[in-house]
Amino acid sequence: MPELPEVNTFQRYFDGTSLDQKINNVIVHDEKIIRNVTGSEFVEKMTGRTFTGSYRRGKYLFATMENGHHLLLHFGMTGDLKYYQEEIERPRHERFAFEFDTGFTLGFDCPRKFARILYLEDRDAYIQEVKLGEDALVIEEKDFTKLFQGKKGSVKGLLLNQSNLAGMGNLYADEVCYRTRVHPGSSAGKIPVKKRKAIYDAMQEVLNFAINKNAYYKDYPDNWLWEWREEGRKAPDGKSPIQIEKIAGRTTYYFKGYQKLYK
Repeated sequence: MPELPEVNTFQRYFDGTSLDQKINNVIVHDEKIIRNVTGSEFVEKMTGRTFTGSYRRGKYLFATMENGHHLLLHFGMTGDLKYYQEEIERPRHERFAFEFDTGFTLGFDCPRKFARILYLEDRDAYIQEVKLGEDALVIEEKDFTKLFQGKKGSVKGLLLNQSNLAGMGNLYADEVCYRTRVHPGSSAGKIPVKKRKAIYDAMQEVLNFAINKNAYYKDYPDNWLWEWREEGRKAPDGKSPIQIEKIAGRTTYYFKGYQKLYK
């Protein structure tokens, strides 16, 4: 599932290619990923529209139209955007496409069909309906630290819960816990305020770094935890072994002993 930095990259691509062009024609090859209207309704609603901007909240990208409505692009595991002009460039697993009056096309490619596309008349009402928390890059430190108060679940569960915080995913949650030397299974409510602030700072640093690299994993440093996720690896102290277990329902990597367990 794409996390905040990956969706931010999609947003940059969308904004750089698809704004301020009238949609002359809409082609739906497979309506399965269009969730709240039929394929024919989607064609009717989108034809003649113009994208004027976008808004990202966590892992959700909302494309804004000139009529004040929005198109939700939730990419799932394999969703992607392709902007092209020639038919030969059409992506193999394109599910629908917008043909602009400029002669260019924006196609939505999704091999495994796990994406979710919704036509929304009221974006804010939808955000409230799905109880989407504040964006991880927008939330202020004081509000972030309050999230921990009285929480009995794990810190990793808190970071992954999109109603608490929108955008954090498995890879970056593990990285943040590693950098702050906090065991991901720690009870969130037991973590001291100073350490909560350290988690906040690490989250901002990790997400912004990933965004600046366009979420291209090959450009991530060798000292990030994700490079060490193999049996037998040890923490920088040379003693603490890597552990792999399920925490908050997700496969989790951490260094036992090196990362403190608060309970």
